[in-house]
Amino acid sequence: MKTLHIFSASPFRDTSLKERMALLAEQDSLLLTGDAVYALQAGTQPYILLKDLSTSISCYVLTEDVAARGLRPCERFTEVDYADFVRLCTEHDKVLSWT
Repeated sequence: MKTLHIFSASPFRDTSLKERMALLAEQDSLLLTGDAVYALQAGTQPYILLKDLSTSISCYVLTEDVAARGLRPCERFTEVDYADFVRLCTEHDKVLSWT
C-alpha cells in the first residue's frame, strides 16, 4: 500500500517530521508544504535527514511554498504545483497529513 505523507509544520518548531520519518516505507512518498519547506535549508539537521532518505521514497515539495520562502529544493526533491498535489493524493492508497 502506497502512502503519501504530507508535512506542513516547520521542522524547527515541531518534531513531527523527524519522528514520523521512521514510518515511511518503501514506495511511500513525502510532500513538504507550508513551513515544512524550511527543512530544505542546507546544513540543518532536517535537511541532512531528508537528503539521506531511501531512494525508494519519492520526495516532493510544493513550488509555491518554496518560492514564497526564498528557498531552493535539493536535488532529492521534485517541485510540484497544486494540480500535481491533487494528482499525488489520488495516486496513493492512503494520504496522511502531519501538522
